[in-house]
Amino acid sequence: MIEKGPEQPLRRLRRGDLPIAAIAELAGVSPPTVSKVLNGRRGVGEQTRQRVEALLRDHGYRRRETTGTALCIEVVFHQMLSSIAMEILLGVQGVTSASGYTVGFTDVGEHLRAGQPWAAPLLLRRPAAVITMFSLFTAEDGEQFAAAGTPLVAVDPIGSLFPTPAVGSNNWSGAVAATQHLLDLGHRRIGVLTGPVRDLHARARLDGFRAALDYAGVPFDATLERHGVFTVEDGRDLGAELLARPDPPTAVVCGNDLQAMGVYVAAREAGLRIPDDLSVVGFDDVESAAWLAPPLTTVRQPFAEIGATAARLALTMIDGRSLSQERYEVGTTLVARGSTAPPGSGSSAPPT
Repeated sequence: MIEKGPEQPLRRLRRGDLPIAAIAELAGVSPPTVSKVLNGRRGVGEQTRQRVEALLRDHGYRRRETTGTALCIEVVFHQMLSSIAMEILLGVQGVTSASGYTVGFTDVGEHLRAGQPWAAPLLLRRPAAVITMFSLFTAEDGEQFAAAGTPLVAVDPIGSLFPTPAVGSNNWSGAVAATQHLLDLGHRRIGVLTGPVRDLHARARLDGFRAALDYAGVPFDATLERHGVFTVEDGRDLGAELLARPDPPTAVVCGNDLQAMGVYVAAREAGLRIPDDLSVVGFDDVESAAWLAPPLTTVRQPFAEIGATAARLALTMIDGRSLSQERYEVGTTLVARGSTAPPGSGSSAPPT
């Protein structure tokens, strides 16, 4: 690696030393290419390497020996289910191990709870690249990584982080499939629970739900829509609001599986049976979804594939190659289980 040498004179450009991004601009290359030169990695042409190294020397950088240090791609989490996090990590590892990279894991919850910065300590460890998996990541955070020349990939961010590339599932088509499944069963009065409206993936799922209704010619009833957060508690409370209406829905599409689990609780407390009196569809297909009673119909996100896609993008950026697009999406699959049935299918059945 190369680090700043305080004993060497530094050239100045207006105020402050040149950041990595400025050196990249002077050299006519991308910040990830400068990062590769900084860390002694392969994949940079000899003439380009010499040009970048000359600029680094001119602006007060010197090489530090790092013999035996493993190259690491860091995956950053915050408040994510362990089963989902493990699938993503396995997907990342499956791609990076063949290229000689290790995979690190960081949970930034402690930093965020204490109001402390999380990006700076991570960058001090000089990761080869970083993959972020939490919604509080901002465009300003991305600027820190760009300035350090550290390749960065965001998974399912809540908003646009351009120019940081993003990876996620096709939330819109997943919600269309979930809603169409209920429509095919004969449901017409369908409630919907969503996450925060500012989240891109929550908005996409709501848009998919509305699109499926519109395509089927079923009017959208705004009184059957509830916004919350992706928790069991919110699913229970919002589900209870819908079920307490004088004209309750016969089915509910949930923003994720946790909300769906909360609707199970609300249905039980209201004396309703799933799927006899109420059909429920989730989103994610977490490990416990198949073990609910009845097993949950849900939209499966391929988390391992999402992790693998993010890892491939990170390796591409480490090699100094440009990406062809800003957002990359992987497909979803509807998994039909026992929580959905035609409306009123249990009207003549004895209570259990």
